[in-house]
Amino acid sequence: MGYLSVWKVLDQMVADFRKRGAAVPDKIMSDLKSARTILSAKKTPQGSSGILEEIEAYLVNVESYLISEGEKRFGKEYANEWLRKIKAASGKVSDDEEEKERFIWGFPRQQKWIRVKPSTDLPPARIKALANESSLSIKSQNDGCILVYGTDKHVKDFVKKMTTKHESKTRKCRQKNT
Repeated sequence: MGYLSVWKVLDQMVADFRKRGAAVPDKIMSDLKSARTILSAKKTPQGSSGILEEIEAYLVNVESYLISEGEKRFGKEYANEWLRKIKAASGKVSDDEEEKERFIWGFPRQQKWIRVKPSTDLPPARIKALANESSLSIKSQNDGCILVYGTDKHVKDFVKKMTTKHESKTRKCRQKNT
């Protein structure tokens, strides 16, 4: 079952309820948030398959409320439309390809981080040199970005250096073109 896909459909349904002026109880919103939190935790190295039942219980609770309440307030066709969307989402085999990693695992919580996408103006070697100048650590990621992390002060210094270098190059290019 594509739990994340189902979660996204239910989240869209909640947004549609609100757009139509219908309130969603706090308990339902709490269940939706809990399911999302557990889905994120499932991706950690400590995550286990034993939590799938808990995710499913939260999602079924949210789904049953939204479908029954949607049918009462907006009609049978409304409920059937959302049931079709939920069924299509639950038919997905894996959520892994669907969502890019939002949480960065493997470094201390008190450290700050920034993801930098290399470009022709700012190649990976330059990013790494700026990070080293700022006493920061780096980690390359699968999508080509570079994760730069360390203390809050050092990350801010890194961003200032990076933007200053980039702005000076941009100014030089503009001066050549005028």
